[in-house]
Amino acid sequence: MSETEAAPRALAAGFGRLIVLVYVVFAVSAGVRAVFQVVTKFDAAPVSFTLSAIAALIYLVAAIAIIRGAGALAMLAVGVEMAGVLAVGALSFAVPHWFPEPSVWSHFGSGYGYVPLVLPAVGLVYLFKRRKGA
Repeated sequence: MSETEAAPRALAAGFGRLIVLVYVVFAVSAGVRAVFQVVTKFDAAPVSFTLSAIAALIYLVAAIAIIRGAGALAMLAVGVEMAGVLAVGALSFAVPHWFPEPSVWSHFGSGYGYVPLVLPAVGLVYLFKRRKGA
């Protein structure tokens, strides 16, 4: 295998494996929870449950992009994730009646130990450093 064939997968090597693992765990946990909530009680909090489903999808895209070495897509997914958690986190405090049930990103991910806030920050730093070759 040549060096150029191995390079794309380098994003998922080393520390990248841990990032991928966390993204996969969050994709599954947020996804299963969102599907259950949408199916059983969507009318109770449609915004929260829809946002949780979107978060799960973004986590999945980020994990797959990192695994495949698609740096640009990974940066986009993690950037959208960061924007989402910041926007939803702020809105969940500013307009709490929009979130009668928490989403993954409500209150900046407090229900998930603030990992939803820290994960994209770590992911962006990691991807940026890998992109620059640092």
